[in-house]
Amino acid sequence: MEEKTLSEQLAEKLLYRQKNSALIMDDDAVMAADDFCEGYKAFLNGCKTERECASFFIAEAEKRGFKPYDPAKKYKAGEKAYLINRDKSVILTVFGKKSCAEGVRIAAAHIDSPRLDLKQNPLYEAEEFALFKTHYYGGIKKYQWTAVPLSLHGIIILKDGSSVTVSIGEKDGEPKFVINDLLPHLAAEQMKRTLDKGIEGEELNVLVGSRPFRSDSGSELVKLNILKILNEKYNMTEDDFLSAELELVPAFPVCDIGFDRSLVGGYGHDDRVCAYPSAMAAFDCEKPEYTAVAVLTDKEETGSDGNTGLKSSYFKFFLEDLARMAGVEGRDVMRKSECLSADVNAAFDPTFPSVLEKRNASFANKGIVVTKYTGARGKAGTSDASAEFMGRIRRIFDGAQVIWQIGELGKVDEGGGGTVAKYIANLDIDTVDVGVPVLSMHSPFEVVSKLDVFMAYKGFKAFFEAK
Repeated sequence: MEEKTLSEQLAEKLLYRQKNSALIMDDDAVMAADDFCEGYKAFLNGCKTERECASFFIAEAEKRGFKPYDPAKKYKAGEKAYLINRDKSVILTVFGKKSCAEGVRIAAAHIDSPRLDLKQNPLYEAEEFALFKTHYYGGIKKYQWTAVPLSLHGIIILKDGSSVTVSIGEKDGEPKFVINDLLPHLAAEQMKRTLDKGIEGEELNVLVGSRPFRSDSGSELVKLNILKILNEKYNMTEDDFLSAELELVPAFPVCDIGFDRSLVGGYGHDDRVCAYPSAMAAFDCEKPEYTAVAVLTDKEETGSDGNTGLKSSYFKFFLEDLARMAGVEGRDVMRKSECLSADVNAAFDPTFPSVLEKRNASFANKGIVVTKYTGARGKAGTSDASAEFMGRIRRIFDGAQVIWQIGELGKVDEGGGGTVAKYIANLDIDTVDVGVPVLSMHSPFEVVSKLDVFMAYKGFKAFFEAK
């Protein structure tokens, strides 16, 4: 083996270079990453809404000895508790050796994803087709949601107050739904529209049936037949849509991508690709130095508003409960706490290189990405983590051999986006975004690297266990 030149030695010591994780990890580590992602894929296939995610995490928590959180109880190191907020947000807690008065360690991810929500009065008939009117949720490219199979998920609250859970289109043999698009031969005028207007919001109408009720004469017999089917299956009438939350999501399953199976493709990576690893990291904590808290929240894709989003006070109130248990004020706990805002970043795509500044972009297969700031243009809407906290996270990750990289969401003035980081930072908590790079983000079929997903788990676990 040739001895390295002085310049090579100096470059190795001084230059920042990020390698593909597969060139750094040994075979056992790569195998561990692939195995971890089998569980992640099963989770994605079974959890396509925030309610389904919340139910999954509570069930998994109970299997691992977590109990419902009791704000009146004095918890000891190693005890585990969960809190569920309106069946849409979950807080998992493993109590540490140190008092909560010394602060807690938080990983905050969101479990909602872009989708199509049914309008409150959705069902109508047009030219002997039955259709649903929808209102899209989160930032989507509307044209991507046409001509793909969709499944219907959610909950219906009937007149008598009872609830019905809905899931249609995921199992073999179940019907699916679709939004039609024009054939190219007749789309000359449509194709003159700009891309963002190619499909308008009011054109996202979902085909749900075409056979009329045949036992009588009258109008809207196709719609009537659909209501008859829904009444037989769910005991609902049309006005029960008024008290329902029903969501349409892609019906296809998650799968491996590439000859080498190095990537995972499917719906909902943003942000379940961070929620799953952070929850698994909390589950694997036994008796951390500081209390470990995994927050799996709702409504991030629409701005975190509402009482299940992190703009509300439910998480702040929880921290105040922990403070009361420790005999201090909530602000005393918050100012000593630290948080990883567990959210994704845009992976560099060589087909579309112009929107990212390559030196500061994140790449698939190069590890978990630390995003010091998000926002848009002049960093509007970001918390911008301090150098001191960046240094601490760097030392934690390096010490635990977590492969990580830095990133920002696009070129300056190109666009930008936000996460829950600013809402937690506003509580006087040191916060930085840490997550997985994603290709085709916010589309019905996103792509991530298996090695990056595993590094997210390792990173959150190292953070929870740090002293």
